[in-house]
Amino acid sequence: MSAPIAEVFRPEGALTILGRVEPVLEEGRRRLAAGDVSIDLSALVEADSVVVAMLLDWQRAARRAGHRLEIRALPDGLQSLADLYGVDGLLAAAGEEAR
Repeated sequence: MSAPIAEVFRPEGALTILGRVEPVLEEGRRRLAAGDVSIDLSALVEADSVVVAMLLDWQRAARRAGHRLEIRALPDGLQSLADLYGVDGLLAAAGEEAR
């Protein structure tokens, strides 16, 4: 078992296609370029499919950088979208260490 990831990134508020996605996306990429990151989604009050795409982007960024990504507190609505799009296994793989 790997050591726990100390760096936690907790996006807050609403993350939707109509909202402030780009700065959050870039902050996640920046953190993943620097090291292992745990993404905690517990502070999201609204999220749509753009967050699923963002998580997949961060997963690719982590892989490219050779760092670990874990996903914590994936909201039920996002889990349903991931299931619908057929990417639930990809997100589950990123969140395995958090469980």
